Amino acid sequence: MKTVAIVGRPNVGKSALFNRLAGMNISIVHDLAGVTRDRITAECRRGVQVFQIMDTGGIGANTEDVLTAQVQVEASIALDVADLLLFVVDVFEGVTPIDLTLANMLRRTKKHVILVCNKADSEKRRMGSGEFARLGFNEMAEVSAVHGYGIDNLVDIISERLELKEQVELTDEESDAKHAARPLKLAIVGRPNAGKSSLVNAILGQERAIVSEVAGTTRDSLDIHCTYNGKRYQLIDTAGIRRQSKVDDDVEIFSIQRSYQAIKRADICLLVIDCADGAKMQDRKIAQMILEERKPCILVMNKFDLFHPTAKQKDRLEELKETMGREFFFLHYAPLVATSAKDKENIGKLFVQIEEVRKGAQTRIGTGVLNRLLHKAIEDTPGPLGRSPHTFKLLYVTQLADTHEGDQVPVPHFILFANRAAKMTEGYMRFLETVIRSEWPAPGVPFRMSVRGKDPKAKMSTSGRAKGKSRR
Repeated sequence: MKTVAIVGRPNVGKSALFNRLAGMNISIVHDLAGVTRDRITAECRRGVQVFQIMDTGGIGANTEDVLTAQVQVEASIALDVADLLLFVVDVFEGVTPIDLTLANMLRRTKKHVILVCNKADSEKRRMGSGEFARLGFNEMAEVSAVHGYGIDNLVDIISERLELKEQVELTDEESDAKHAARPLKLAIVGRPNAGKSSLVNAILGQERAIVSEVAGTTRDSLDIHCTYNGKRYQLIDTAGIRRQSKVDDDVEIFSIQRSYQAIKRADICLLVIDCADGAKMQDRKIAQMILEERKPCILVMNKFDLFHPTAKQKDRLEELKETMGREFFFLHYAPLVATSAKDKENIGKLFVQIEEVRKGAQTRIGTGVLNRLLHKAIEDTPGPLGRSPHTFKLLYVTQLADTHEGDQVPVPHFILFANRAAKMTEGYMRFLETVIRSEWPAPGVPFRMSVRGKDPKAKMSTSGRAKGKSRR
């Protein structure tokens, strides 16, 4: 797939253009210079053929941000890997010294550059785009990323320069095969400085996400495609989710909202925890978010190299599992993997567990086995009504896939049909879940369980009985 990088100085509207081309709000748009720090990628489907777009941090940023040098490196890498460059300028502010410097740098890349004059919201502003001719680029497009003006024309120019051809319509079989082959989405979530971006870099084997000791380095949710052991994945590196009382600016609020969205669209959530620092209340809150969204989950215990480093490996692992089992008792089904992203330790074990979660979710327990299993469990361990004449009786159990179209890790939904559904307690439902997991573990996958039964017959009202008597 061809790649188009969006470059320019800070605050010219690169992220707004990225979002417009992607057709969704992915990059954070804010008046504060230097909001975008990492390379962010997405697909543009507006033209005759899909191509990849890449947002970058503002080149030439002169801010007090200690990460500026790393941002420049990220942008430079984007220039190297892209097939075409969109050089975004601001027609409202006109040509700036940084624009002139960037123009000289981009001409040396020997790649095709389209000059994108952004914020051309009116005829008066568009008249000012002629000033940018002195930057020396032959191809120019006037757009307003915020209002959508000129975007279709820009996409046509991109498609022509990349020599993209209209795609042949796929048959149903080809479409199904392509859909099934989409990468598994892995949301990497956790509180700040747990090592999420370090884990991404360890998986990729390169410095793909910016890593810093400064908490909150990652602001956007980064979608990064990769292949591991021959299988395709989409890593979603997210901003650290801090306690709400500590969130002190608009950009961070947007970042945390993107992290929530990443959880919702993920196939599996990797909850990264700094095990050397111990599980905190915020770790449990993030885990609760994952549970509420009914998303499969793996607990990634990062910085394991710092967890009681002088003790024996086996003892350290046993203690970690025991401690975290208590802290995350409500995620009892989530497997635990101890890693050191810094030293790239146990990354292979993590992906073995990811595939175990996928495999377990895609394997269904047989209906006959399921019904026999629960009937026996209820017979051996009566429910809240005990063995009274009006005891709870299970009539039938069925399993549905409580999932959206295309999800590769479907969450099972067990529906129990019974005679006294209203009497079923939450505790007994958890007991029945344990019974099912004894036969079908499904590691990392949450179960949804519900009971259905006949509504009790409505009793005649006193007034109804009185009326009946009066008619006799």
